[in-house]
Amino acid sequence: MTSEWLFKAAAHYLERYSSTAANLQRVLERKVARRTATAATADVEPAAADHGALVAATVARFVELGLLDDRSFADAKLVTLRRRGASMRMAAAKLAQKGVEREMVEAVLAADETSDREAAFAFVKRRRFGPYRTRDREARREKDIAAVMRAGFSYADAVAAVDAEQSEG
Repeated sequence: MTSEWLFKAAAHYLERYSSTAANLQRVLERKVARRTATAATADVEPAAADHGALVAATVARFVELGLLDDRSFADAKLVTLRRRGASMRMAAAKLAQKGVEREMVEAVLAADETSDREAAFAFVKRRRFGPYRTRDREARREKDIAAVMRAGFSYADAVAAVDAEQSEG
């Protein structure tokens, strides 16, 4: 387990996925844990070095190089989530889950121009609720509204999206 190996592992991960510093740290810690567990089962003594310090140094190096930027990650992720129909509450939870700090989440959400009603329409369209349901629209109305509300939208936004016509939103 060397710093070079960790750097390559982090670079490989970042080639495939965008990430925050906290998320990359969790990913690398899991990789180190799997690797040391494999080494322990193969009757090889795992290195006694502090792997946590190596992981932190690797993440810090990527931040220093500008390859990890929590703010740009949060901005891009929020745009994607809102386009797919995530409510403000759900978007905030997803960003926090990825390791974005609370203050940054609040700042990114404050700068978002998408209304919850627009996102509710996108959610209804993606899930094929309300006007996008092919049959039994009236019979499923209450269940559709409940599903939209469970996704974090208000009752008013849920009703507006489910009761809309396809040309709206």
